[in-house]
Amino acid sequence: MENLVRRVALTLSALTATGLMLTACGGSSSSSPESGGGSQQVAGGQSIPQFWPLTGLKVASDQSAALDHPVLVAKMDNTFSSQPQVGLSKADMVVEELVEGGLTRLAVFYYSDIPGNVGPIRSMRASDIDVVSPVHASMVTSGAAGKTIARIKGAHIPFYGEGSKGMYRSSQRSAPYNLFVHLNDVAATAKTKAATPPDYLQWGSAKSLPKGRKIGTIDAQFSGGHTTEWKFENGSYHNLNSNAPAGDQFPATNLLVLRVREGDAGYLDPAGNHVPETLLTGKGNALLFHDGRMVTAQWHKGKKATAKITLRTKKGKKLQVPAGHTWIELVPVDGGNVVFKK
Repeated sequence: MENLVRRVALTLSALTATGLMLTACGGSSSSSPESGGGSQQVAGGQSIPQFWPLTGLKVASDQSAALDHPVLVAKMDNTFSSQPQVGLSKADMVVEELVEGGLTRLAVFYYSDIPGNVGPIRSMRASDIDVVSPVHASMVTSGAAGKTIARIKGAHIPFYGEGSKGMYRSSQRSAPYNLFVHLNDVAATAKTKAATPPDYLQWGSAKSLPKGRKIGTIDAQFSGGHTTEWKFENGSYHNLNSNAPAGDQFPATNLLVLRVREGDAGYLDPAGNHVPETLLTGKGNALLFHDGRMVTAQWHKGKKATAKITLRTKKGKKLQVPAGHTWIELVPVDGGNVVFKK
């Protein structure tokens, strides 16, 4: 029933954006939707709620899920040199990916809230094609290798690189960790006719989640030595080795680990390291952490870049992700590991 309500809500939101026979209630949001209203009214006065596509959370009564800018994905550095990261607390969702040298980089998704300052901004990878395409996102990046840019353009993914409106170099940081962006300027540049992106995951209620196994700490170990450490505390997951300050860390309701295969992007970085490419297609094992518990599953994603990631339990039952802010770890099958304990 909840899925039906959500599908109807998104359909109504799309109709609102095209000016068909719907009336919105409520005012406009700070993200400038074409028509406001967290619920839509149809003939007979029935009100159906809307939900944010990147979190599954209910849209406030004075807002609309149909905004006049696309999902913006900022490529953020995730090394010690990035400290302090800026703007993570405003993100809807984060995906952590392996890059060369055993390091990781963040694809930080913004839609419901567009902050004024985000960074440090780094380069994109071919891995991002399958990561960002399901919600037709635009990327915010310092640039990329020539081969990557060709593939990004071939996938019809808009991107905003250094030199775009809103990008600037901070005099308080050392290059290449000093590129930041006023993301609201990019959102204004990327302005389009109001529309609601597809849901990134299949959102649902925590009540429908299998009980799972009690887990308190999680280490997502990437190939090459980097480990992202998590602890469940006070109702959410805290990144114990985050490069963001305490007041600007990502508020993770869910932690979703997808075990993925890695390929070779076909070129070397300036230090001579092979650049890996995450292969986010097909299927693999998954671990969903919510409310201090772990549910084992399998993830599936079709060959088309725009295909949605879906989850199923070991018994083949569809698994919905509880509405909230989700951090996705793309942990390699070869060389990576996930260590957890109560």
